[in-house]
Amino acid sequence: MGKQIRIYLADNSVSGVRHAEITNWTGQAIACPRTRFDELKNWQEIRRSGIYFLFGINETTGENIVYIGESENVLDRLNSHLSGKDFWSELIAFTSKDENLTKSHVKYLESRIVSIAQQARRYELKNSSAPQLPSLPRADKDAMEEFLLLAKLLLGVFGHRVLDPYNPIFPKSSTSETLDEKNLPQPSEISESVIPTPNPAFLEFGDRKYAAKALLTDEGIVVLAGSQAAIEPQSSLSSGYRALRERLISKGVLSESNGKLVFTQDQLFSSPSQAASIICGNARSGPRDWGLQRLNTDEMLRELEELP
Repeated sequence: MGKQIRIYLADNSVSGVRHAEITNWTGQAIACPRTRFDELKNWQEIRRSGIYFLFGINETTGENIVYIGESENVLDRLNSHLSGKDFWSELIAFTSKDENLTKSHVKYLESRIVSIAQQARRYELKNSSAPQLPSLPRADKDAMEEFLLLAKLLLGVFGHRVLDPYNPIFPKSSTSETLDEKNLPQPSEISESVIPTPNPAFLEFGDRKYAAKALLTDEGIVVLAGSQAAIEPQSSLSSGYRALRERLISKGVLSESNGKLVFTQDQLFSSPSQAASIICGNARSGPRDWGLQRLNTDEMLRELEELP
């Protein structure tokens, strides 16, 4: 089911203060760059109970950073972060238009969101740990889960997919599972709410030296945890891909095991060629390396990309 989103640009700028809402939803979002923070004092919508995200970049690694918090008065709490936290350059806050979010509600949202962000692993999380999940009546819990789902949607619209797992088909994959044990799901086993593309496609790497499987998504290609890669790069690998490979090794995404590198977690790549080059350690043509196993269909990835 589709959603209608309204975004108000306070000064006709896509990078200034923005207010967003979804039709028939009591929640609302306010996004603002740090440099325009003083303008928020004129917004009553942010002087309420809610949750907030502070986004920045790790100057050493270049990785995205996020801090997640809650408050009964979001603006007051954000004021304290101007001097207490200097890493962030943008904030996004969520409050309720009907002012029915209580302290327990926002603490529940904070706990759930921190936990989801940890599992998604898209951003470096500045929170030291996930807050304890407070007890809520069942009806309130369901309401907060719906609030969270729509807040996640607006975060994506604002360009921050901090709560989206790279691989929604296998969200709990781990190094304890081998590729043989991680069987591809059948259509009846996949919830429509987590299918990342209209026609989900599963890929198997064609080079038999390296057992590797992947999921094709709208963002690119997700190489699944447990996939193998060459332990050393070759001279034909570009300097950019070589640097990416080294970063994945330093972060522990690629770890040596039995003479090969193994993906310790699902990893998103921008293209099949990038993924294939990182796996083999040399220049590759992804569409020719990946065999496509669409649900109920078998064809090569290059054949799919050549379709009109």
